[in-house]
Order: sequence, then C-alpha cells, then structure tokens
Amino acid sequence: TSLLLMAGIVGAVGLCRRLTRRQLRSHPFLCSFLLEMLSTFQVCACTNELCLLGSTEPKPHTGLTLTYGFTVLHGLTLPGSTCNPCGTLQPMWGGGTSVKMGGLKIGAQFVAAVLARAFMGFLWSLEMAEPHSGALSQGCGNPMQTTEVQAFCIELLFSVVFQLTVLRAESINPKYKVHLLALLITMLVYAGGNLTGAIFNPALAFSLHPNCFYDKFWSYSLVYWLAPSLGKFLIFYVF
Repeated sequence: TSLLLMAGIVGAVGLCRRLTRRQLRSHPFLCSFLLEMLSTFQVCACTNELCLLGSTEPKPHTGLTLTYGFTVLHGLTLPGSTCNPCGTLQPMWGGGTSVKMGGLKIGAQFVAAVLARAFMGFLWSLEMAEPHSGALSQGCGNPMQTTEVQAFCIELLFSVVFQLTVLRAESINPKYKVHLLALLITMLVYAGGNLTGAIFNPALAFSLHPNCFYDKFWSYSLVYWLAPSLGKFLIFYVF
C-alpha cells in the first residue's frame, strides 16, 4: 500500500508539472515557483512515507534499497529541480540565478515541505497501511541520537561530501549521474542515518521533523539548517 501511495504521488506530481509547463510558459516566475514546489513536495512526501518503512524487515536492507530506488526515481522524474535550499544557493552565488528567483525557489521548497507534511498527515489519519497507525501520535521522533556538536559536524560533513560530488559529477552523463548520487545518498544514510537521519536538506528536515523544530528550534535549526548551508559555503570558498 505504501509503495502504491508513493507511486501515485510521483505520477500526480509528474502530471501537474507537465500542465504547469504547458499553461504557464508566459509567466516564468510563477512557473518556476510551482515547478520547484511540486518537485519538493514529491521528495518530502515520499521521504515521509519511507521513514515509516525504515523498520521493515530485513533491516536495514529494505530501507536502504527503497532509499536508493526512490532517489533514482526522483532524479529521473524531476529534472531541473534542486528540491534543496542549499542546492539553490549555488547558482545564486555564482550569478547564474538572480536573488529574486533563488529566493522564490527557496520559498517554494519550504511551502512544499509544509504541504507535504500536512498531506501525509491526512493520509496517515486514514490508516490505509499498517505503518500509518500511530504515526501522527509520535510527536518529535528525535532524529538526533548523539550530541548537538556531533550532529552538527555530521550534517556539515555530509553536506560537503554531497555538494562536492554534485559539482564533480556535472560532466557525467545524466543517466549515470542519477545512479551515482543515489548511491552516495544511500551510503550516507547507512553511515549516519542512525545518528542524525543524514538529511542535509533544510526543507526536507523541516518536513520530516516539524515537531522537533517547535520543541527545540535553535538546536534543530543549527543542525539541520545552518550545518548544511555552512557546508555549501565551504564548497564555494574552497573549491
């Protein structure tokens, strides 16, 4: 049921993206906003569902396999979208995107994060699948299973590794690049998923753990917002 649900989300988002491109060609800012919002919605909604399947046996093989598969699927179905505020900072800093357009996309990503969480919360309340029962009553799932300093360093390091790989892989054929990045994300999730969740995406982190940001805003904003953003700026200055 969960796999069918995620497949339906991917199909619906693909249809909406196609209609958006067709109907809003003469409105580039609105078109860019909606495309980025739809893409980030797909990533956040599917990842919310994947988190519920992380405990499926055999562990961790099922969760890692689904992570790799859906990361490849996102890469193939969402071309041209970053779905990550840190990724949007790169063309803004390099002058390839205006500050207005970049800010618009980052706003779209956080709007999508909130909408995805609300949408998945509604679906979980219907209890269509066994993992959905009790999902809404968990509150803050406390993804940080280590100290704040260590969590900050882990998210910073993962962000640097991921963003550097993205830069180095720009010349690779897109068909192979998708699998390379999916493999890297899966490896990072395996390495640090039990400590911080290995998110390194501010919008996705807010969608996955909104209650944690309400309860301990400064701690979680430092680890899941500042750390990956700082990692991006380190890539700018060093490389």
